[in-house]
Amino acid sequence: MINLEVNTKLSTPEACKRLKSFFGEGGLGLKITEETQSCLSFEGGGGYVITTVCREGKKTKINLKSMEWEIQVKNFAASLS
Repeated sequence: MINLEVNTKLSTPEACKRLKSFFGEGGLGLKITEETQSCLSFEGGGGYVITTVCREGKKTKINLKSMEWEIQVKNFAASLS
């Protein structure tokens, strides 16, 4: 299990778009189980990825909590740098 927090210059909508693209149908193929303005949850392959996205000042904070997708979560976080 992993709980990782990253900061990015992306806007909140752009961060959510990237999350969906990376973890969803066009990427890893996980099923979206929850989607709000600040939360995206994915499930598949015996695990899950739960994300929250919020604006803090000039940056967007993304919290990623996952089980069975730890390596992919780290890869996503690295792709934002």
